[in-house]
Amino acid sequence: MARINAASAYARLGTIGGLAKAVAQPAYIRKVAAEPLLRKLVPFLIVAFLGVAWTGAIIQLGNGRTEAIMAARVDLDLISSLSAMDLPIELDRSKAKTAAEFSAALAAALPASTADHQRYALLADERGRIIASTVPGETGRTLDSVLGGNQPLTMMADRAGVMRISLANGEDAIATVRNLPNGGQLAMVQTVSSILAGWRNRAISLLLLAAASTIVIAALGIAFFQQSARANEADQICAEVRHRIDTVLSSGRSGLWDWDIARGRIFWSDSLYELLGRQRSDDFLSFADIALLLYPGDANPFNAAMAMENPAACQIDGEFRLRHADLHWVWIRVRGRIANDGPTPHLVGIAVDITEEKAQAEQRATADRRVGDAIETISEAFALFDARSTLVVGNSKYQRLLALPPELMRPGTPLGLIIDKTNASQILHEETLSECETTGSRSYEMQLTDGRWFQVNERATNDGGHVSVSSDITAHKAYEQSLAASNMILEQTVTDLEASRAALQRQAIKLSELAESHLEKKAEAESANRAKAEFLANMSHELRTPLNHIIGFAEMMESGIYGPLGNDRYGEYVRDIGESGRYLLGVISDILDMSSLEAGRVKLERRQIALADVVQEAAASLEATAAARQITLDIDTAGPLHVIGDRKAFRQIIVGLLGNAVKFTTEGGKAGLRAKRAGDTVQLFFVDNGSGISEGDLARIGRPFEQNGAVIENGFKGSGLGFAIARSLVELHGGTIRVRSRVGIGTIVMVSLPVDGARVLLSGTPQER
Repeated sequence: MARINAASAYARLGTIGGLAKAVAQPAYIRKVAAEPLLRKLVPFLIVAFLGVAWTGAIIQLGNGRTEAIMAARVDLDLISSLSAMDLPIELDRSKAKTAAEFSAALAAALPASTADHQRYALLADERGRIIASTVPGETGRTLDSVLGGNQPLTMMADRAGVMRISLANGEDAIATVRNLPNGGQLAMVQTVSSILAGWRNRAISLLLLAAASTIVIAALGIAFFQQSARANEADQICAEVRHRIDTVLSSGRSGLWDWDIARGRIFWSDSLYELLGRQRSDDFLSFADIALLLYPGDANPFNAAMAMENPAACQIDGEFRLRHADLHWVWIRVRGRIANDGPTPHLVGIAVDITEEKAQAEQRATADRRVGDAIETISEAFALFDARSTLVVGNSKYQRLLALPPELMRPGTPLGLIIDKTNASQILHEETLSECETTGSRSYEMQLTDGRWFQVNERATNDGGHVSVSSDITAHKAYEQSLAASNMILEQTVTDLEASRAALQRQAIKLSELAESHLEKKAEAESANRAKAEFLANMSHELRTPLNHIIGFAEMMESGIYGPLGNDRYGEYVRDIGESGRYLLGVISDILDMSSLEAGRVKLERRQIALADVVQEAAASLEATAAARQITLDIDTAGPLHVIGDRKAFRQIIVGLLGNAVKFTTEGGKAGLRAKRAGDTVQLFFVDNGSGISEGDLARIGRPFEQNGAVIENGFKGSGLGFAIARSLVELHGGTIRVRSRVGIGTIVMVSLPVDGARVLLSGTPQER
C-alpha cells in the first residue's frame, strides 16, 4: 500500500512539476518508499553499533586486566617456588656470611627475567629481618615492615599462596612468601602498576581505535542527517510549491492534465476532480471515463486529437461540458500542447472552469437585449457613439428624426457619414443652450421646417465616446408661448393689485385711526364705569348709616319701649317706615355688592361646605315670604353634597335665585330647588311656575339695573341686581349659569358649580370640617 501511495504521489508530482519520468521507474519509487524507514533506522543502527563496539572494548579491557593480574600471579608463584628450592643450594655452596654474599646467592637463585618484569625478592632470617634484597634500601628492615602488618603471608607462608596486598608504603601489589629449610623466608613482590603497564598500553590503543571509529561513524551519521534534512527540506519545498500550485489551481477554478499518448491514458490533477465534486478513484483516466462525463452533443477534443494523422504534433483548444457529482453541468475549456521531454510524448495542458463566464456571457446578452429594448421604448431619440465617433446603438426615433436610411443605423457607421446624409434643409433654426469643453457636454435646440422643436443633449462618456439624446419639446415651446402671454396678463393683474393694495393701505390707516379713537372712548367709558362704581359704593356707604338709624328708631317706636304712640295709625306708619328702610337698605347693599364685584374687590374664603345646610338656611329665610303668598317651597338636595367655595357667597346665590323664583311665582303657585351631583360638578335647579320670561327679555337678563317686562307690568319691587350678582358669584367660583323659560309656564335656572373649585383661585382660611 505504501508503494502504491508513493507511486500515486509521484505520479501527481510528475504531472504538476514536470517529473512524469518518475512514474516509469519502480525501483526509484521503492527507494523513495523505503527512505522514511531508513531515515529512522540509520540513527538507531549507528547508536547500536557504537554501543556494541564500546561494550566489547570495555569488556575486552576488563578481561585483559584480569588476565594480566592472573598471569602475574601464576608467574610469581612459579618463580617463588623454584627460587625457594634453588636458594638453599646456593647458600650452602657460597657459604655466605655477609649481606653482599646473601644478595649474590639470592640473585643467583632467581630467574634472569625477574628484574625485567619489575619483580623483586626479599630474603629474611628466622627472626624476620631482611638480610638480602634485589632492590636497594630494604636490607635491615623486617619483612612485615615492607609487606605491611595486616597480611598473613609471613605467618602462613606457602599455605597463603600468592595474595594481593597493600604494601607498607600504600602501593598495591601481589606477593608470596616461602619458608626455607634453614628457618628463613623468601618473599617475592610485584606491584600491580608494573603488572598492568602492558595492559594500559593496549587499552590506550584500543580506546583510540574505538574513539576514531566513533568519530568517523558520527561524522557519517551527521552527514547522513544533514543530507536527510536537506532532502526533507527539498521535499517540504516541493510539497509547498505543489500545495501552492494546487491552491492556485483550486482558487482559479482550474486544473492540470497530462495525456500519455502512447498508453492512451490521461492524468487529472486533484483540482480538476474538485471542480467536478468527485473523489479520485485511480491515478489515470481513460477516454471511456471522460465520455461518460461528457454532455451529449458536445465534441470531445481528445477524440479529435486521436483522429489526427500525427497526434504527436497536435494541440488542443476546446470547450465542452462535464457532469458534476451533483448532476449539474460544468463548462470546461481545455488547452494543451505536446511535450517531448520524456521517453514517450505527452500532451499536457490546463483545464479552466468557464461556467461563470458562460453564465455572464448569457447575462450580458440578455442585458444587451434588455438595454436595446429599453433604448427603443424611450420617448427620446437616442444614439450612442464610441471614441472613434462610430455608431454603437441608436433607436428608431433617432432614425426618423434625421430621416436616415436603415443601412446607416448599423453599428460601426461613422458619425461624419450620418451628418453628411442628414437633410440640413429641414432644420429651420438652431440655438445653443450650453456648452462645456471640459466635460464635453453640449445642449442646443433646433426647429424643423414642419414646426417641430427638438432639444438635443450630448454628453461625453468615460471611454471617450458620447451620447446624443433628442427630445421633442414642441408642446413645451407652445406652453412657453402661452406662458409668456399669461405673464403679460399676470403683470397687468399685478399692477391692478398694487393699486388696490395702495387703496387698502389708505383704508387701513383710517381703520387704525378709528381703532385708536375707539380705544380712547373705551378707556373713557371704563374710567366712567369705575367712577360710577366708586360713586355708588361711596353713596351706598353714606346712605346705609342714616337708614340704619331710621330702621332702628322705627323698630323702637313700633315696640313702644318708651310708651305707646297714641293713635294706631302711627303704628302702621312706623311699620311702613321700617319696611321701606329695610327695603332701601337691601337695595343699597345690592348696589354695593355689585360695585364690589365689578371693581374686583370681592375675595372668597375657600372652604368645604355642606350644601344641604346652606340650602336649608336660605330656604328658611324665605319661608315667611312664601307662606304670605301661599307658595309651596319644594327643596330636594338628593343626599349629602359638599363643595369647595365661599359659604356667604353660596348663601347669597341661593337666596337671590330662590327669592326670584318665589317673587315671580303667582299666589298659590309652587317654587323649588333641586340639587344633585353630576361628575365633578354640583348642579342646582331653581324652578318656578310663574309668569315666565319672554325671549327678548332673556337676552337682557343678568345685566345690572335691568328688569324684564313682567317685573314692571306686575309692579314687583327690586333693584334688578339680584340675578346679576348671583351670576357674578357663580362665575367667580368657576361655575356657569343657564336660564330656560316660557311665558305663562315658568322658569328654570340651572347653576353648575365645580366640586373642588379647582378652576378658580380662591383665598381664605383652612377648610371647614
